Amino acid sequence: MVFAQTQVLHYPRLDTVMMVEDFIRKHSGEFRKRGLWEGLPKKTMYQTFCVVVDYLLESGKIAFDKERKIAWIYNPALVKKYLNRPDLGWKNEASVKNKIR
Repeated sequence: MVFAQTQVLHYPRLDTVMMVEDFIRKHSGEFRKRGLWEGLPKKTMYQTFCVVVDYLLESGKIAFDKERKIAWIYNPALVKKYLNRPDLGWKNEASVKNKIR
C-alpha cells in the first residue's frame, strides 16, 4: 500500500508513538480511528495522531477490519517461532539443486 506524500506540520515524538501503540494493543479491535484518538490518555493533535497511525499501518503493526476498527496484529514471538522452523527457512541454492537431481 503506497500513500501519497503530504506535508507534515508536526512529527510525533517517540513517547507519543509509544503511547498510541500501547493504547491500541490494550484496546485492539474496539475503536475506529476517531474513537481511538478521543480515548487516548494524553491529548494529541489529530494530524499528529494520523501520522502515527499511518506509520503503524505501513510497518505492519496494525490493520483495519471490515468495520474500520483498528486491531494490533504485530506478534514478534510468533514471527521468531516461524523463522526458527527449518522447514520454513531460506534454502541455499546447493540444497535445492541436489533435490532436483
